[in-house]
Amino acid sequence: MKNFRFALNAWARALLLTLIGVLSTPTFAQAVWPSKPVKIIVPYAPGGANDILARVVAEKLTPALGQQVLVENRPGAGAVIGVEAVIKSPADGHTLLMAASGPIVFNPALMSKLPYNPLTDLTPVAVVGSFPLIFAVHEGASSKTFGELVTASKANPDKFNYSYPSASFQLVMELLKGRTGLKAMNVPYQGSAPSINAVLTQEVQMTLIDSGPIAALLKSGKLRALAVTSDQRLAAYPQVPTLKEQGIDLSVNFWSGLLAPAGTPATVVKRLQDEINRIVALPEVQERLGKLDIKSVGGTSAEFAKQISSEIQLWTQVAKDNNIKAE
Repeated sequence: MKNFRFALNAWARALLLTLIGVLSTPTFAQAVWPSKPVKIIVPYAPGGANDILARVVAEKLTPALGQQVLVENRPGAGAVIGVEAVIKSPADGHTLLMAASGPIVFNPALMSKLPYNPLTDLTPVAVVGSFPLIFAVHEGASSKTFGELVTASKANPDKFNYSYPSASFQLVMELLKGRTGLKAMNVPYQGSAPSINAVLTQEVQMTLIDSGPIAALLKSGKLRALAVTSDQRLAAYPQVPTLKEQGIDLSVNFWSGLLAPAGTPATVVKRLQDEINRIVALPEVQERLGKLDIKSVGGTSAEFAKQISSEIQLWTQVAKDNNIKAE
């Protein structure tokens, strides 16, 4: 009887050790994700397009994951503070980043001492939304088309300049100048509002900006849009042609996407990727984003990673060719 009890105890101990081993394996750990609330860090102040996208995603992810998904704003230092907070977090899928193209592809092109490498410190999940830029002039400008403006600038190269709110917009503008021969000097401003106001007061002749900050001015006629950088015309401004329609081989969209710390389990990344694709396909989400001129995107982690890599190469070269650095 004693030997039987000893054998039973030995068997129980072996079973217990086996269960402990199973429970501690990465596969099992991933299966129970998320085991606590998930946090999406936004490296900007509340209210912007990136923040809105994060809150739309959080709202739809919460019931799908069975855990509260929270949004935390960590603005500052050109979005560097928020990105650093994510890459220093445990790679367990409970801390995520909703970032625009600025800190992911433009910062590497513009900042020589960036404290993170988006290609190695982050795992792309999926692009959530993208939005084009609008090229606008004062209502009284004599040029009615982008082509007319290019011609006028070539005839009077010292009389044209443009405003921009950050170096990322300057990069796009310089690429556009290179593709079209447009002649215009750059004039930097601190933020979208003063950059737009410079066109209104005719301190500068043109600006390149996202549609949100100038929507009211375009509708009131105080500014005139000559081109949009998307592949297709915007529903809100059907009269504004794309650059491609005007014979310019250029399409540029800024984007916002979900990323995780490098090393996040592949199963977690895949689950998040699938959820993002489900969310951006929802009619109510597409309608909400459409009102902000944001296009729902989605896609795979691999596609997002490839896009990031190619855009970093593109904008790094543009910055180098034009000697542009972040101020």
